[in-house]
Amino acid sequence: MITVQTLSATVGVAEAEITRWVELTWLRPDGTPGGWLFREVDVARVRLIAELRSLHMDEDAMPVVLSLLDQLYAARRRMRLLQQAVDEAAPDAVRARLRVLLEGVGD
Repeated sequence: MITVQTLSATVGVAEAEITRWVELTWLRPDGTPGGWLFREVDVARVRLIAELRSLHMDEDAMPVVLSLLDQLYAARRRMRLLQQAVDEAAPDAVRARLRVLLEGVGD
């Protein structure tokens, strides 16, 4: 866990900007104002927000984009867990059938 000062120095975003993003709930650090602690995932999120802002992402659109990305990342995590469960527990024939069914998905 890192402080807002360390986060600011690490990603090159002003503390005031990070504070604003917390107030807008784009970031959700642990702790209370003046004592926020940020996780590694927050560092990545600040970098993402900074990149989107550099692309002139509208402030009103940002929560929608962040929510959609959060949903995408959550779905990817669930898919990895599902894949792990199948790899660990499913018989070879089931895994082979799943590979056939999933070929071409996403094309």
